Amino acid sequence: MIRGETIKQTHASLKKYPTIGACGLDCGLCPRFYTKGSSRCPGCAGPGFFDKHPSCSFITCCIKKRNLEACGECPEFPCGKFKDEDEYQQMKESSSYPTPKKMMPNLYSIKEQGIKNFINGQKKRITLLQTLIEYFDEGRSRNFFCKATALLDVNILEECINKATQKIKSDDIKTEETKIKARIIKEALNEVALQQGIHILQKK
Repeated sequence: MIRGETIKQTHASLKKYPTIGACGLDCGLCPRFYTKGSSRCPGCAGPGFFDKHPSCSFITCCIKKRNLEACGECPEFPCGKFKDEDEYQQMKESSSYPTPKKMMPNLYSIKEQGIKNFINGQKKRITLLQTLIEYFDEGRSRNFFCKATALLDVNILEECINKATQKIKSDDIKTEETKIKARIIKEALNEVALQQGIHILQKK
C-alpha cells in the first residue's frame, strides 16, 4: 500500500508530456485517450495512469530511472528493449490502441530534433484529430481518425478536412447528418492513404 500511495502522490510529476509514450507510441492519438468515463487512459504516466495500468519496462527505465520523457532522449537508444523497425511495421494492430508503426520514427524524431519540437508537431496532429472527432465522427469512426492522424502527413490531413468541409457545404449537408459527413471525410483520407501505400481502411 505504501508504494502504491507514493506512486499516486508523485505520478503527476513523472512525465511532462503524457501524449507521447516512453516507448514512442502516440498516446495523444489513441482512441482511449478520448474515451469518456472510467475507461479513459490519461496517456503515458499521465494523471491516474498507475491507478489503471501497471508500469512497463519502458516507463521503469526511461521515466523512473533516467528521468526522461521518451526513449529517444536516451544516449543508449535504440537498446535491446526494441524490436527491429520492420517488426513494428508488421505487428497486428489493436483498434483501441495506438499504431506501433510510428514508434521508431517518433523516437528517432525526438532523438534528432528534441522532445519540444516533436511535441509541437504532435500538438498539430492532436488538434486535427479533435476536429475530426468533433465534426465528423458518427460514433463509429474515432479509431479510424486516430490511425489516420498518426500515419498521414499533417498537410495532407488539413487538405482532406478542407476538401470534405467544402463538399459538405456545397452539397448542403446538414450538421446532424453525421453518417454522410463521416463517409465523405473517410473517403478523402482513404484515397490519399492508398496513394501512399498506407492502409487505414475501416471495416464496414
